[in-house]
Amino acid sequence: MSDAARDLCAFIDASPTPYHAVAEAVRRLARAGFRECAETELWSLDPGDRRYVVRHGGSVIAFQVGSESPVEGGFRIVGAHTDSPNLRLKPCADHTAQGYRQLAVEPYGGILLHTWLDRDLSLAGRVTLREGAALRTVLVDFRRPLARVPSLAIHLNRELKEKGLHLNPQTQALPLVGLEDSPPLAELLVQELRAKRSADVSPEHVVAFDLMLYDAQAPALIGSGDAFIAAPRLDNLGSCHAAVSALCADASARELGRATRAVVLYDHEEVGSESAEGAGGNLLIETLERVVAAFKGGAAQGLARARARSRVISADMAHGVHPNFADKHEPGHKPVLGRGPVIKSNVNQSYATDAVTAGEFSALCAGIGVVPQHFTSRNDQPCGSTIGPITAARTGIPTVDVGNPMLSMHSCREMAGSADVAPMIRVLQAFFAGA
Repeated sequence: MSDAARDLCAFIDASPTPYHAVAEAVRRLARAGFRECAETELWSLDPGDRRYVVRHGGSVIAFQVGSESPVEGGFRIVGAHTDSPNLRLKPCADHTAQGYRQLAVEPYGGILLHTWLDRDLSLAGRVTLREGAALRTVLVDFRRPLARVPSLAIHLNRELKEKGLHLNPQTQALPLVGLEDSPPLAELLVQELRAKRSADVSPEHVVAFDLMLYDAQAPALIGSGDAFIAAPRLDNLGSCHAAVSALCADASARELGRATRAVVLYDHEEVGSESAEGAGGNLLIETLERVVAAFKGGAAQGLARARARSRVISADMAHGVHPNFADKHEPGHKPVLGRGPVIKSNVNQSYATDAVTAGEFSALCAGIGVVPQHFTSRNDQPCGSTIGPITAARTGIPTVDVGNPMLSMHSCREMAGSADVAPMIRVLQAFFAGA
C-alpha cells in the first residue's frame, strides 16, 4: 500500500502542469520500453511493439500491440486526463497596484477559488522562445514558493461571519509576487531558465507562455497509519498514475495478449474536452485507425471490426462521502476512502457506465479480491461528467466510468485514500491482461 501511494506522490510532485505530467508519463513509459511514434511518420507495427504519441505537449497516448491484429483481438483502453482546475496566467500578466507586483490570472475549470488563499504558490508551465529565426518551447518549473493570494483580515471584513466568503475572480484573486520594483515576469522566467540551464536567453526572447500556479507544498501521506494522501491535482493525476503504472507493469511482466492495450491521457477535460488534444478531438480515434492500418498491412473495414471487440475504462476520481456533509450523497451510494474503486453511474449519460460494462468491471475487481463501491448523484443536484461519454460517443466502444474516491475535489489541495492506489493499478492490469 505505502509503496504505491508514495509512488503516486512522486508522480504528482513531478507533474505540476499537464505538460509536466505528460513528460513524467513519457519518462516512465520509456523506462518500460515504449518509444515515441510521431504523428508525421508512416507507421508500421508488429506484435509486441510499444509506442507512444504526444500531442501538443499536454496529451499522450501509449499502446502495446497485441499478438493479433486489432481486427481480431480488439483494443483495451484506459483513459484519464492530465489537467486540473487552477489559476493560469494571462498573456500580459504583469500588474502593479498599491506598491506591489502581482500576476494577472484567470481561473481554469471549476476551481474552488477560496482554497487558493494564503498558500505558498509556485509557477510552472511552458515558454516559447525565439532563437534567431526559429522558435523553441521549453518546460519551466520554479519548484519553490513564489507567489501568494493573501486573504483579507477579519477586522476589515466583519460581514464574513454572516455572509460567508465571496471572491471576485477578476479583482480579489490576483497573487502577489513581489514589491513594485521587483523584476517583471519575463525576467523571472529568464533567470529560472538560465539557472536550470534550459536556455541562455534574454527577456526579449520570451514570445509566449502557458503558465499556471500550483501549491508548493509537497504531497504527503497523513493520518493514522498514513491512511490518506494529501496532495494537489489528485483529480486526475491519481488516475493517470494508475493507468501508466498498469500499462508499464503489464508490458514488462506479462506475456503478450491478443488485444492491443492502450492508455490515453487527455488535456482540457476540466473545460469541456473540446480541443485538438482533448477527448472531443480525434487523438484516440485517429490513433486506433492508424494502429489497425499499420498492423501487417491492415484489413478491410478494420477499425469498425476492431472497435466491436474493444472496451474502454474511463478513469477519473470519484466523490467520496464527506462525513460532515453526508446528506449531499445519494443513500446507498456513499463511497468511503480506502475501500476500493468506485463505479460511477448516471442514467442521463453524464457517465458512460451501463449494466454490461459495470458487470465486467465488477468481475475484474472480484478477480483481485476487491468489492467495488458505487456512486450516483442525488436527483436534486446536477452530476459532473468525464471523458467517458465523449469517448463512447466518438468511438462507439462500450465504456465504464470508474475512479478512486476522494474528498476536497477541485481544491488547491485534495485528499484520497492511500489504500486505494494499489488496487486500482491491479484492476487495470487485470483489464489489460484479460484481453
